[in-house]
Amino acid sequence: MVLFRTVAASLSLVITVARLLLQPLEEPSRADTLSLAVIIAAYVSTVVVGIRLRREKAGRMDAWVQVLGDVVIATGLVFLSGGSDSPLTFLYSLAVIGAAVVLDWRGALWAAAVGGVAFAGLVVGVRLSDGAPLGPVLPSRGLFVLGSNLLALGLIAVLAGYLSRQLSAAGGALVAREADLRRLGRLQQQILSSMPSGLITCDAQGLVTYVNTAARGILQVEDAGTVGQPLESLLPGVSALAPRSPRGELVVGVKGSRRRILGLSVTPLEGDPGALLIVFQDLTELRRMEEDLERSDRLASLGALSAQLAHELRNPLAAMRGSAQLLAQETPRDGVVQKLTNILVRESDRLARLVEDFLRFARPPEPVRRPVPLDALLAETVDMLRADPLARDVRVEVSAQEKLTAAVDPDQLRQVLINLVRNGFQAAGPRGSVKVALARGEAEAQIRVWDSAGSITQEMMGHLFEPFFTTRDGGTGLGLSTAHSIIRAHGGSIRVRSDPAEGTEFVVGLPL
Repeated sequence: MVLFRTVAASLSLVITVARLLLQPLEEPSRADTLSLAVIIAAYVSTVVVGIRLRREKAGRMDAWVQVLGDVVIATGLVFLSGGSDSPLTFLYSLAVIGAAVVLDWRGALWAAAVGGVAFAGLVVGVRLSDGAPLGPVLPSRGLFVLGSNLLALGLIAVLAGYLSRQLSAAGGALVAREADLRRLGRLQQQILSSMPSGLITCDAQGLVTYVNTAARGILQVEDAGTVGQPLESLLPGVSALAPRSPRGELVVGVKGSRRRILGLSVTPLEGDPGALLIVFQDLTELRRMEEDLERSDRLASLGALSAQLAHELRNPLAAMRGSAQLLAQETPRDGVVQKLTNILVRESDRLARLVEDFLRFARPPEPVRRPVPLDALLAETVDMLRADPLARDVRVEVSAQEKLTAAVDPDQLRQVLINLVRNGFQAAGPRGSVKVALARGEAEAQIRVWDSAGSITQEMMGHLFEPFFTTRDGGTGLGLSTAHSIIRAHGGSIRVRSDPAEGTEFVVGLPL
């Protein structure tokens, strides 16, 4: 309404100035001067209300003052432009409409009543001021003009009041709907942000339109730059599952991390042909646990069979060794017999040691646990292994973020560390690096053994902890399988990841 009044006053000023310019050059008349004064008064009142609105001080009283001011200004302009014959009588109607906008239907009726009284008083006053003879105050034409204007003001007040009520009701409903929509929007954003599953949408051109928080966490991408890039750059190979796939798996490479296995579903988005909705979960840890469980089952079955086989081999080996020794004693001067019996004894001893190792893998002794400072055990074991010939020209680093103590069997854990660190020495080779670190994980102590080789392939991963699986010449293939059995007996876990560019890392987790 302030803007409307400003525009109306400006148009009135333009019309008045144009009329003055079109007249012959002479002093402005008294009516022209009063017209300019009325317009200036309208400007001043509008500016005052605008300032109070800006300062949030305007109230219902300001609205009443403004409406009454509009009636007064309309009366002044009508008086100066001809009274009952003025072409500006429509200004009363504008005042009534303005009152309906800012003061609802009651304000419109009151403005119409005040405007009607003002116009009637103006017409009667002009009639009396002209020195009309006593008798009827107004002629029939004057009565008609007055009655028609009063009727028009009443009808406009009723119509404007009705429209004001409808506008107010519609505005209230719209505000409520907008509030509901904003609330639903916030709820939707909260739901999507709190989802543990990743969610990505794309348009028909395959460009990403939305990525939720879980998806960015799983794929290790930043918020900025994900929207608008091709879907294939985030999920390579997902286009082969479009337009619909209720269940599928995808292996993706994540920056700064190992590959991840994603279980996902692809669904078309309604209302946008070609657009897709992709919901996925990170199945990497689940698949790793499944592989560990399968490996444990295989090792348990193999261990039971191995124990039976080892027991069956020990007695014949002992008999063979005893027989070879007796044979050597009976024919001490025969060099050939002596040489062959020595071979039999030596190989029997080697097979006996192998059987003992096999039994240790199949049935590891129950760990004798006691609180052990892991950082000290780690440092002692690595210092001992620095003298190993395999450690020659290998750079070895040991670090412990904090001192941790766990209930473990120190001898068995030292055996695990020896196997892992010596394997790292052999894999890294001369001018290679091996790092041994101790850190606190989630409710566990983590011992990490890293080498710079990264020589374990994806095909080897599934057989790494199986007995007799080795890639080293002369190795028995029982070191990692024994280490796995010992760590499992401690209630811990052992994991491995390998990449030629990042190296190989074994992570031993021990409960705290």
